[in-house]
Formats: sequence, structure tokens, C-alpha cells
Amino acid sequence: MALDKALMDEARQKLYSAVISDVLDGHGNFDHAMGAHVRPVDESLVMVGTARTGLYMDVYDVAPGENPYDVEIALIDDLRPGDVPVFSCPQSGRVAPWGELLSTVAQVRGAAGAVMDGFARDIRMIRQMGFPVFCGGINPLDSKGRAKMMRMDVPVMCGGVKVCPGDLLFGDVDGVVVVPQAMAETILREAITKVSAENTVRDELRRGDSLKDVFARHGIL
Repeated sequence: MALDKALMDEARQKLYSAVISDVLDGHGNFDHAMGAHVRPVDESLVMVGTARTGLYMDVYDVAPGENPYDVEIALIDDLRPGDVPVFSCPQSGRVAPWGELLSTVAQVRGAAGAVMDGFARDIRMIRQMGFPVFCGGINPLDSKGRAKMMRMDVPVMCGGVKVCPGDLLFGDVDGVVVVPQAMAETILREAITKVSAENTVRDELRRGDSLKDVFARHGIL
């Protein structure tokens, strides 16, 4: 079920990945942050959306008459507002499946961003577009003849975290966290409440209260 748009907008304005991570920890979900190598192309942007997954495999040629992008094109053309394409890539370091043109289509269709543990390219143009992209590195290598999306909308591992279609992704300068779909509304609402409490803690620390006393009052550190 789609999350309420107002809640998503509030999350985008008020939340950050660390507070969502803390709330997930509190629910016993500790495996939710993608590896530190998955970084934003533009550190000023925030991404909040729901996963549309693509699973890649290494290839070493293109068969005559084959369209190596057929599954990838089907996924991108089917994006809906708020979607986040999540590409699970081979870790052979041979492929940059995301660039300016996919960013253009995704942005026009209202996608909230894109995530991959492979590389991205056309970085200057993507930054100019203001489209949130999180990737495992920057490299000019196209996927053609190197990797191919074999399946879409299936559970994948991306950045060391399992991502299922419909899961919530939140990305900012600290990284990308994955929230299981069934928990998403609860986690976002609790995170918004926690941010309000952290603001109170920050104000008390700034006025000179000791960390010990503030922690005793609020249990937040």
C-alpha cells in the first residue's frame, strides 16, 4: 500500500538517515544501512521513495540482434511518482548502468531518485539536473556487453542490504537506509517524533546542561 504523500513530504523535510537508522535499531532491525561505498552524487539532496528493483548479472558479449537493455527499459518506462529504481549490480567493477538519460526519464516520470551498488556516469549533468542518485562509484563504462538486467521487481541485495519491491528508501549525505514496506509508516512517524525530541536535547545542551543530565531526562544521545 502506498504511503501517504503528506507523510512522505514531511519525512523529506524533517528527517535524516541517522534518525531513521536509530528507530529501526529500536525495532530490532539492524541490517538496514547500505555499505559506506554507496554515496550520493550530490550531497545536498535528500531522497525518499519506494523501491523498484533490478537484478543485473555479468555478461561478456552482446548476441546478434539482442537488445541488451530490454528489461532495464521496461523498468524505467514503468516508473511512477515516488518510485526509486534500485539496481543490484555485479561487484566486478565493470559497469555503470546509470547516467544522464536514465536520470532524465526517471525525473520526468516523477521518480524520487535512484540507487545502485554499481557505478554511475554523466555526473556533471546529473548534478545539474538536481536528481538524487546514490551509487557505488563513478566510472564511464556502459553496461552493454558487460552486464545486463535479468529480472525486475524481485528481491535483491544492494549495497549489502536486502531490498524488496515497495520497501522505503531514504538517502542523504550520510548514506542510504532501507525500511521494509510493512514497517515504513510506523518508522517514519516514530522518526519524526524522535527528531522533535532531539531538537529539545540540542537546545538543552546548547544552554549548558550536562550531557549526563540531558541523557537522564530524555534517553537520547
